[in-house]
Amino acid sequence: MATIARLQFATTASIHFLFVALSLGLVVFVIAMETAYVVTGNASFERLAKFWGRLYVVNYGVGVIGGIVVELQFALNWGTLTKGFGDAFGGALALETLTAFFVESTLLGAWVFGWGVLGRKTHLVLIWLVGISAYASALWILVANAFLQHPVGTRDADGRPLAGFGELLGNPALGDAFLHVVFASLIVGSMFVAGVSAWHLLRRTGEAAFFRRSLRMAVAVLPVGTLATVHWGMLQLVVIEDIQPMKLAVLEAIRPGDHAPPEWIGVAYQVMLRTGFGLVLLSVALAVLLFRDWIIRLRVPLRVLVAAIPVPFGLVVAGWLVREVGRQPWTVYGLLTTEQAVTPMSANVVLTTFLVTAGVMLVLAVTGCLLIARFARRGPEDGAFGTPLGQAEPAGPVGTAVI
Repeated sequence: MATIARLQFATTASIHFLFVALSLGLVVFVIAMETAYVVTGNASFERLAKFWGRLYVVNYGVGVIGGIVVELQFALNWGTLTKGFGDAFGGALALETLTAFFVESTLLGAWVFGWGVLGRKTHLVLIWLVGISAYASALWILVANAFLQHPVGTRDADGRPLAGFGELLGNPALGDAFLHVVFASLIVGSMFVAGVSAWHLLRRTGEAAFFRRSLRMAVAVLPVGTLATVHWGMLQLVVIEDIQPMKLAVLEAIRPGDHAPPEWIGVAYQVMLRTGFGLVLLSVALAVLLFRDWIIRLRVPLRVLVAAIPVPFGLVVAGWLVREVGRQPWTVYGLLTTEQAVTPMSANVVLTTFLVTAGVMLVLAVTGCLLIARFARRGPEDGAFGTPLGQAEPAGPVGTAVI
């Protein structure tokens, strides 16, 4: 029963995390583009903000629905965990839900329907608040997760932690992990923007100047994301050595002792590590090719960028599995095993809920990918989000003087 419940959590959380990572990365570009529009008054930046903002909205919508499924399976399968330790990390989970489902969605709705209605500066403030609430939501979910990795706080008479927000926010398992997720999401967003732009440039879809600007922005940001992600990932090993020595032993292929996680996470870790270093080299090489637009003129880098779109998505799932499976056999490290944490109910009920939730998440994933691909293929359309644009950027084929 516990194995099925774990598979259910792994399936729903992994798929949901794909959309979360893209949201966190993509919103940075939308903020930058709209800020450039408000500061310079250049309508081309408005078109950029609208196009990538539309993809952000589609992705956010799918991610929110997936988040509801994750919350549902969490409540169904892990009742013993929430009953025993909900006092310690339940507040962080509640704030994450409040931030993502209410604050961020309300602000995003006002941003979508505020184009051409609100003033430019007011509208810009909205997308900044959307971005801040998105990252605040990510922080709170990692606060809750960090408690499971390393339960902090004083103990009551029954040995249960009584952690306040001070202890939760000061958890050594939080800071490096949060920054690692932030910059990993920036890689996802950068590769997505660069890959979609490269696809349009390869297909000569008639918006060369538009996608050239997107491509250059994304490729310029990509080395920042890759280097920072590796940096904060390496720093996590120092923390893991102190709080979860068995996980570190498995990651370094050292024969572990008792209460060690499965050895296969060492393989996932090596894949993540080696591919991550490969992305660092690739991102630096691509940034060099921005000189005189060789990244477009050579065309091979464009094909590489299109092919590489799924890579960071795979890496974030690998990283999430290493972190989550790495604390096995504990759900609350050192205090509550996974076998103890699962809700006592029949295996048939758990199997049924697993099949239902996994099916819903797979349908959501396929639908979300198809919708995002469809809107990405369409390219920029004047009139998306509010009133039509007055100054559209001249379109031109790839290889003209505009490039």
